[in-house]
Amino acid sequence: MKSYSTNKKLVWGVFAMLLFSCGNPQPEKIDRLALVERNNPKVTEFEELSSLSVGNGNFAVTVDATGLQTFPELYSGGVPLGTQSQWGWHSFPNTQKYKPEETLKNYNFRGWEEPYAVQFNELGRHQEAANYFRVNPHRLHLGYIGLELVNNDGEKLKASDIKNINQELDLWDGVIESRFSIGADSAYVRTVVHPKKDQLAVALQSPLMGKGILKLNLKFPYPSGKHADDATDWNSPEKHKTEILSQDEASFILKRTLDTTTYYVTVKYEGKASVRLKAPHYFVIAPESNDFQLTCEFTDRNPAEDINNAEETFTASSGYWQAFWQKGGAIDFSKCTDDRASELERRIILSQYLMAIQSAGMYPPQETGLTYNSWFGKFHLEMHWWHAVHFALWNRADLLERSMDWYTQAYPIAKSIAERQGFKGARWMKMTDPSGIEAPSKVGSFLIWQQPHFIYMAELIYRNNPSEEIINKYSFLVNETAEFMASFATYDELEGRYVLKGIIPAQETLKASETINPPFELSYWHYAMSVAQLWRERAGQKRKVQWDELIDKLSPLTYQDGLYLASEDATDTYKDIRFTSDHPAVLGALGILPECKLVRPDYMKNTLNWIWDNWNWGKTWGWDYPMTAMSAARLGEPEKAVGALLMEKRTNTYLVNGHNYQDSRLRIYLPGNGGLLTAIAMMCAGWDGNEKTNPGFPKDGKWNVIWEDLKPMP
Repeated sequence: MKSYSTNKKLVWGVFAMLLFSCGNPQPEKIDRLALVERNNPKVTEFEELSSLSVGNGNFAVTVDATGLQTFPELYSGGVPLGTQSQWGWHSFPNTQKYKPEETLKNYNFRGWEEPYAVQFNELGRHQEAANYFRVNPHRLHLGYIGLELVNNDGEKLKASDIKNINQELDLWDGVIESRFSIGADSAYVRTVVHPKKDQLAVALQSPLMGKGILKLNLKFPYPSGKHADDATDWNSPEKHKTEILSQDEASFILKRTLDTTTYYVTVKYEGKASVRLKAPHYFVIAPESNDFQLTCEFTDRNPAEDINNAEETFTASSGYWQAFWQKGGAIDFSKCTDDRASELERRIILSQYLMAIQSAGMYPPQETGLTYNSWFGKFHLEMHWWHAVHFALWNRADLLERSMDWYTQAYPIAKSIAERQGFKGARWMKMTDPSGIEAPSKVGSFLIWQQPHFIYMAELIYRNNPSEEIINKYSFLVNETAEFMASFATYDELEGRYVLKGIIPAQETLKASETINPPFELSYWHYAMSVAQLWRERAGQKRKVQWDELIDKLSPLTYQDGLYLASEDATDTYKDIRFTSDHPAVLGALGILPECKLVRPDYMKNTLNWIWDNWNWGKTWGWDYPMTAMSAARLGEPEKAVGALLMEKRTNTYLVNGHNYQDSRLRIYLPGNGGLLTAIAMMCAGWDGNEKTNPGFPKDGKWNVIWEDLKPMP
């Protein structure tokens, strides 16, 4: 079997000499190969939180210590062994013919009835309809590909029978290399995903195959439809169908049918092998030699026609990932003497990889990416910022743009949501799926902070490529997004100001019926409306006078004793635990966002210091730490910025595979990884008005951070 890593140091050395001898004025260049390789994850045991993934942004496969999905039951309560795609969705039959309008309930926040899609507390058809549309559609587990391990007596081997595990994710080539032994015999498994196809490639070497001890299997479950799990139901074989459409001596094609959902699995292998059906939805491939290669491609409409062989897929993966690491941003902490630097570097490298394989697809990603289902596999638009903004700051705006086209598809539904509630423009939903249908939620339907995200992300794309093409592509939706924002703000005639009300803010412990002018949302309205006016000018249009009036008359942030309140009505902010748990979103008003006239930096610094000392950090989420870091950096507190990113709290834990652990339900949480990359980019490259080198790091001589090709934050 060819090894693609054999000469890569030599190849990279030649490349580096050619690149760095071309007159680049920067005196010190990063050895990117060394940077990446020293952070390769290594696994030496079956451990439920240590599974590794390969993927391309639209498709990902997660494997155990064998390099395949051999023991999924060991990982179901940890980081599950998923096979998921952006197109793989399923709905249970709607036998009761529920309609989305049955999920609506009227609320009066502004003097008229506004219908919201919510979860109902009262038993009956409305609650049943809301439950149905919350669960459906849900993301599919496309199928397990594992090792079929039996001893000479035909008994199934256990994980404990596998010894000498030595597994490594080679980030530079995007390949998982797994070595282990059974008895006196060793096995070597290499696993990759094609960079442009929903295709897995596997190469195996072991005398165990020739002895009939090591084979491969394909197993297909029915979806569970649960809130957060591996999307696997093994107890309903009668509810789905797996058929062999065609077969020859080197390949076969399967058709999967699950209610109204169909997809295809095309398997191609090199070397002699037999294929048999062991049980419903359970196939065994038995190689007849000690060297075996296989590719498996999943497609949603028609069987794959031009399927690559394994060697071609390994080559494509290597080429893609080497180009990925050689382009875009890079940060090297090897010259830092602070004891925390190497761990920060590890988190950054692994987060870049995870976000590229999990959150860089054609749709906004779910919070657990393409690994396992959370919130039924649906995505949350308020989290799109956290998943994707970093791509632009790391000079990979093309990966951000992949998911921006979906907003055009979802626009008609977003427009209808605004219209039914009495507003102009488009109101982007919170929790949804590729169809754009709004999932009913007692919280999500009242959020608004996802609304300005489209404007923020479009602006970053323009800053990376300030062209007429970008203006033409995004200006319509920038305008429609701002139209809603302008009509949503309520004018207070008595006080001559605009207020935001009838909302649940980013700090979700607050109630929609009580919340007025939460600080982060107010500041975000100011920033996004200002940018929307700028986009009108770029497009050759006049500024809207009404928008300028809104920008000028937005309410200032409410404070008490020099500290900003969670909202204007929350006068007990610093006494009531309801206001000091969940997201400390007030920090986003000057952290995620640049300074504006609504915010006093001295009051925000007071607020940062109070939150640092008193917040209920045990009730936070992974992105709260980078949000705190961004606020600290802007406020001239670099030690707190670094400290926030490395704060020793459960929800700021980063596993051996780089995933941000939250709790037993959310064992991975990609918004934390994305937030880390965003915060660290601005701590290195700065932000508008402060583009000094490394403004977010202490100047104590311990943080000699070297970086390349990062963009400043707005």
